[in-house]
This record gives sequence, structure tokens and C-alpha cells, in this order.
Amino acid sequence: MSLLRRYFISGLLVWLPIWVTIMVIKFLVDILSNTLLLLPHQYQPDALLGFHVPGIGVLITLVVILLTGVIVANFVGRRLLLMGDAVIGHIPLVRTIYASVKQVLQTLFKPGGQSFRKVLLVEYPRAGMWSIAFQTGEGAPEVTSVLNGEPMVSLFIPTTPNPTSGFLMMVPRKDVIELEMSVDQALKFVISLGVMQPVNKIISN
Repeated sequence: MSLLRRYFISGLLVWLPIWVTIMVIKFLVDILSNTLLLLPHQYQPDALLGFHVPGIGVLITLVVILLTGVIVANFVGRRLLLMGDAVIGHIPLVRTIYASVKQVLQTLFKPGGQSFRKVLLVEYPRAGMWSIAFQTGEGAPEVTSVLNGEPMVSLFIPTTPNPTSGFLMMVPRKDVIELEMSVDQALKFVISLGVMQPVNKIISN
């Protein structure tokens, strides 16, 4: 039985990563392909061509995203984007969701920003126990003022093995330790339950 168990685990370690990778890629492809369903049926590629072309939805979606980026990168495109934002800003409920999502994405992808670009070590859930965290920004000014000017940082502590859920914390800057570890390495560490351990040194606190 021990031999069979070892063979089974060895096979599982080969196929499980492949299966998970395929499922994630399929999920992303399905999302990109389904964006074409927003078009009227007569304008969808299958209806225009008269037959189904695998992957055309992904290709068209990527091209549209790229062209949109080219358009909004110039003056006219930025003006049109501002006009569109102004229109959406007058629609109840929609404006709240749209503005929140846009602000989060701009914060994450803003060049030179600090969101999810620093890996931290913080004592959690109690003193003496340490957790990996990602800095999401500086502490809110109101919180800092309430704490008599104590410099704070906002951070996200991911759960294991699913790093998309977790906890938002505001911690005094002096109580966190910055690690010389990339975000990719930290995510691998979290997802692998600590099995994949990058060798890095602590650089500051």
C-alpha cells in the first residue's frame, strides 16, 4: 500500500499542476471569448463568417483592448475618455461601481506606485507569529491623525492557498519588515503552503 500511495502521489504531482494550468487558461479564454456576446447576434464573428473560428473571440478582444490603449494615449482620446467618465458619473449605482473599480486598477497599475510592489513581514495573527503581506499604500491621513501622527502603512495579508482572499490591515510602519523578495516569489510561497521558499535577505524595517 505504501508503494501504491507513493506512485499515486507522484502521478498526482505531475497531472494536478497541468490540470490547474489548463483550467485557469480556459477560464481566461472563456472570459475573453464571451465579451463578443455583448454584440448583437448579426455582428458576431460566427454570424458574419458563417462558421465558427476557435479563438477568434480572444484575438478580437485583445486587438480591441490594444487599439483602445492607442486611442486614449493621445489628447483626443483622453478628452473622449473624460467625456465618457462624466456621463457615467451621472448614473446612480453605476458610477459608484465604475469609479471604485477604476480607482483600484489605476492604483495597482500606476507607474511608480507602491501597491503590491513591496513584500512585507508582519506579526499576525499574534505576536511571535509572522505572515507574508503586500503593501497596498500609505495609511489613511485620518487614521494617522487619530494615532497622533504615527506613520502607518496599509497592507494585504493573503490567505493560503487562495491568495485572492485575505485581510486588509493598517499597521505602524515601524512594526513591518520589508523583504527583498519579489511579488511573484511571495505569491509562490503563499500558494505552495510555504514549500517553495525563496532565499532572500531582510533589507529594512
